[in-house]
Amino acid sequence: MTRKTVTEQYPDAQPELPPRSRGVIGLFEENCTVCMLCARECPDWCIYIDSHKETVPPAAPGGRERSRNVLDRFAIDFSLCMYCGICIEVCPFDALFWSPEFEYAETDIHELTHERDKLREWMWTVPAPPALDPAAEEPKEIAAARKAAEKLAAAQAAPDEPQGGAS
Repeated sequence: MTRKTVTEQYPDAQPELPPRSRGVIGLFEENCTVCMLCARECPDWCIYIDSHKETVPPAAPGGRERSRNVLDRFAIDFSLCMYCGICIEVCPFDALFWSPEFEYAETDIHELTHERDKLREWMWTVPAPPALDPAAEEPKEIAAARKAAEKLAAAQAAPDEPQGGAS
């Protein structure tokens, strides 16, 4: 409040965005299992997903064939999207991410529906997650796994001793 306000000339000077800015949503297609949670939870119904089932051969001989969903279409209509982020939060497989890109204006409203190839392109602009806080407490799951691994390593390193009993 003590400084003079300065208007940035937008097209000439790019704004400095906060680290967690919400621009468009990027799709990491390899992680998408077509569970449809994002489309079901979207309050605007702006996510369109089409898929089909394919049979997968058994992993081991004598096993049975499995079926899996294959993604045919994943589209988000950004003219309807209210950028609430519910779809990103409910995705259990981390297939959706926020990208800070905000320059995607179109002259035709129909071009604001981004199909999966366009959503995949936005993934290149997603920033890396912030580094973990070195002073943070170790997660309980990791601590339990580390303790179990140390116990196993100690048991294997100890010389084989006879299990008691008189000779």
